[in-house]
Amino acid sequence: MAASAFDTEITATAEALIGPWRQPRQMLQAQTYDAHASIHDDATAQKLGFKGGTIEGPTHFSQFAPLGAQLWGRAWFETGCLSAHYRSVCYEGEEVQAILSKPLPGTRQCQIQMVKRDGTEVLRGTASVGEPHAATALEARLAELKPLADPVILRDVKVAQTGKRQTVRMAFDQIMGDLYPFSLRQKLAVITENSPYYSGADNPWGRPIIPMEMLSVLFQYRSKDDPLPAKGPAVGLFADQEIRLIKGPLFVDEDYEVEREVVALSGSRRTESAWARTRVFDKANTVVATMLLNMATMKDSYAPYAEEYRQLYGA
Repeated sequence: MAASAFDTEITATAEALIGPWRQPRQMLQAQTYDAHASIHDDATAQKLGFKGGTIEGPTHFSQFAPLGAQLWGRAWFETGCLSAHYRSVCYEGEEVQAILSKPLPGTRQCQIQMVKRDGTEVLRGTASVGEPHAATALEARLAELKPLADPVILRDVKVAQTGKRQTVRMAFDQIMGDLYPFSLRQKLAVITENSPYYSGADNPWGRPIIPMEMLSVLFQYRSKDDPLPAKGPAVGLFADQEIRLIKGPLFVDEDYEVEREVVALSGSRRTESAWARTRVFDKANTVVATMLLNMATMKDSYAPYAEEYRQLYGA
């Protein structure tokens, strides 16, 4: 019998499973992006109106893993999906709590939410397992998006643009590059919900599996080798993210191939967004996972934005 996945204390109510309060750790202070510091660096973040370096969104996915595992068991690790719209940033030292509303009878999808002590919502979305019978939070959001009308930073990026296939892998002590200047072993030392499944073979698959928050790192690991033709330097942040396991879990020290496709461009008052879907293939060329990521670039962080807008659109 394999070890149990988590020893997290979970509160069950009639409506929801609720995780404990946790303080996620910020591991991206040394991240470099377009050869400059990122939103996770205090000085850069403060220039853009944030209090300091922000905790990267997918870090929060770990707090939902014990809730998904309690609700769905092994299926969570093999076909689990988290689909989240990031609503507000979180700073190191702040406490957050994951809440998973129980699914309606006969369904395999439910609402998720993460909140701070003062009630601020950090993210909201859906969790599910298996073949989806309903749109995930981000599928529904994509369907309602207004297309980006007057791109400046993303003016050379086109919907349906597909990148080159890239081979990626994650070993325990491999530093995951400029974007992720740490290793899986370093992450597991501070991850909010650790599991014997992540570090050893004592699980149903007989080898260590990659935590969902680190799948984001694996899939993005080589993205800068084949970047989108966006203007820069500019600072981006994850605004929406969905990770779906189709034939999971994914394993430590295993080769995968990833391929990214731009599926939508959208905008807001402060940002221009490229939505990319990453498909992840195993050695047999089977799709084992997908990720949908909205990378929102801050208009204010691109120095010539106003001037180039005038040149392009005359306003």
